[in-house]
Amino acid sequence: MSALDEAIQRVLDGPKGPKIGAFFDYDGTLIDGYSAAAYFIDRIQRREMGRKELIDTLKLARKKDLTDAEFHEVIGKGILDWAGRTEDEMRALWKRLWLGKVGSTLFPEGWKLVRAHQKMGHTVAIASSATAYQIEPLAEEYGIEHVIATPVKIRNGKLTGGLSGAPTWGQGKADAVIAFSRTHKIDIANSYGYANGNEDIAFLKSVGNATAVQPKELLEKTANESGWAVLRFDPRKRGPAKAMARTVGAYGAMGLSFLAGLGMHRTHGNARKTVDWVTQAAADSAFAVLGVKLDVVGEEHLWAHRPCVFALNHQSKFDMFVMMQLVRRGFTGVAKAEARKVPGFGRFMEMAEVAFLDRSDSGKAVDALKPAVDRLKRGLSVCIAPEGTRSWTPKLGAFKKGPFHLAMQAGVPIVPVVIRNAGEIMGRNDQTMRSGVVQVAILPPVDVSGWKLTELNERIAEVRQMYVDTLENWPEKTA
Repeated sequence: MSALDEAIQRVLDGPKGPKIGAFFDYDGTLIDGYSAAAYFIDRIQRREMGRKELIDTLKLARKKDLTDAEFHEVIGKGILDWAGRTEDEMRALWKRLWLGKVGSTLFPEGWKLVRAHQKMGHTVAIASSATAYQIEPLAEEYGIEHVIATPVKIRNGKLTGGLSGAPTWGQGKADAVIAFSRTHKIDIANSYGYANGNEDIAFLKSVGNATAVQPKELLEKTANESGWAVLRFDPRKRGPAKAMARTVGAYGAMGLSFLAGLGMHRTHGNARKTVDWVTQAAADSAFAVLGVKLDVVGEEHLWAHRPCVFALNHQSKFDMFVMMQLVRRGFTGVAKAEARKVPGFGRFMEMAEVAFLDRSDSGKAVDALKPAVDRLKRGLSVCIAPEGTRSWTPKLGAFKKGPFHLAMQAGVPIVPVVIRNAGEIMGRNDQTMRSGVVQVAILPPVDVSGWKLTELNERIAEVRQMYVDTLENWPEKTA
């Protein structure tokens, strides 16, 4: 059992209920790095930062630890920059930075810890020296209601450039967590705290169950002396050198498989035979080079109900490779129109009879699904993601109606494919693939032959709940 598994098990074996708090630091604990860096990088890219300010910022960025005075200078400078902006403008700014930069640095391990506490009914809060605007996108994604952050002063609906209280830094964070616990009647002596910085020592000492995450030197020393748990997560800002090399090797192996397939196609002229061969060869070689394995529950449902609509939850670009390895032959897919332009791979997708969707025009999207219905009626299965877009976490998004219309029109079943952790191999915006084990559960087919359009929303909600239940209570393999 890994250190993370042990930490999660301690939570699950502990007391339940809202009187138990779980307080998570943000920068360096739930995300890899510092969210403020995204703001400064954005300003540099937009040429909004002068030379002197840039030099001063870089000097502070190179420091391993900031003194209280230096931290106050940094946060004071950032908040002063925001003077005159409305709260809506601030939320829009940090939502944009979240989507463009910060979201890709989420630690999957942090997500798992948060979900364990939520499963136990604990009061979960993010306690950070950052402002609430920086934290809210992650809190919303994780379903965390409470944010303890550095308070900014608002006058007439706009930020003044000043603070309305002490920054939640050092002892200030400890005081804020203690005050929150009193207000919410939290049993802080039995509550949990997670943080990475030396400045978080006072905060971690305030809770009964402290965990040092990615600890800096002094924090690690204090953790060892105090008997606190220590966790280390895989970096997310940049893939390890080995992962980069394996990623290049995997794409190379897939490219060679494609070239070999084209040679075969010139010989026999059978596009479907070529696609099936390339799919299997490319998936096998890529998985071997990457060091990725699949742990599949319900594998029999992959073969017993074809043709069908394989409906998968969508976490990562790696989902495509997972489906190639699972389904292997006799299938096609649905992709956004831009994918047709990808050099080499776009040509392969055309050979595979992929239905390309123009998301900018809903009418065209409906028309694009018609060829997919035809493929199903000709005996090909179709792989499609009901969420329509990749998620930042294993949290399930809303399901669109397209896959279910497909199945109903073609008279085939839906086979739910629940992918648990592909995002750990390749996050939403990652270009690098890591090694590991991807867990997949193939659920029994869903018969749509008796469905009526008037009850489609209700039926889709029932199917979506199957995914939610499976992700929350992962099935074990039967002997």
